[in-house]
Amino acid sequence: MSKLNDFLTEAGIFFLATNDGAQPKLRPLGAHIEMDGKVLFGIGDFKDVYKQLKANPLCEIAACKPDGHWLRYTGKAVFETDQKYAEAVLEGAPHLRNIYNDETGNKMMMFHLEDAKAVVIAVMGEGENIL
Repeated sequence: MSKLNDFLTEAGIFFLATNDGAQPKLRPLGAHIEMDGKVLFGIGDFKDVYKQLKANPLCEIAACKPDGHWLRYTGKAVFETDQKYAEAVLEGAPHLRNIYNDETGNKMMMFHLEDAKAVVIAVMGEGENIL
């Protein structure tokens, strides 16, 4: 998991693909953390992406580092119930507290991927499984 987390951190922004019915949806994300042997991702409970993952948890994350290496991380989103994960993300990114707080009523929902595969691919090379 550390290789996966390190890759995402170095990439900075990564992209999460979901489905909205038959229509694929892709959006940039950055909120992630490695805890308890998992890489976890944060999204807002008020956003369509949350509704899409609840309806169909199959998703894919793609990221690219400045050196051209890219990552494909595919699996099934499983949402966490323990708020310690969201709190840890908010501690590391305090600007997000403007969005996720008691006043707005918005909650950061955390998920990790199960039954997942993660492959790092060089610009013109072979893929390497990192899980």
